[in-house]
Amino acid sequence: MFDNTHAHITTWVIGIILFFTALYLHKSGKKKAMKIVHMTLRLFYLLIILTGALLFWKHQGIYPMQYGIKLLGGLWVIAMFEMILVRTNKGKSTGIFWAQLIIALILTIYLGAWLPIGLWSMV
Repeated sequence: MFDNTHAHITTWVIGIILFFTALYLHKSGKKKAMKIVHMTLRLFYLLIILTGALLFWKHQGIYPMQYGIKLLGGLWVIAMFEMILVRTNKGKSTGIFWAQLIIALILTIYLGAWLPIGLWSMV
């Protein structure tokens, strides 16, 4: 079932869209809609973790350290999504979290594309 990454990439793309939608709704002053989108995003965190864990357990035997780093990077991205949204909702500074999000996202996408079931292996 998890010989490819379609479900995992789809959940990530939807998660990223929900993240930016929640930020937009917050800036628009639509708190209730932002809360609904944020809760939906939390559901997608679970789906992202589930699909990522299934891929990890199936394929980590090839490059265990790199897959482990990718797993930690993915969890780091999810943590930064949550920290940015919560701190934005509270009106606190989020600059350092944006920097961490960019670093973690670049690392995770690079590893995801480089590893054997990633995009670059399909070329």
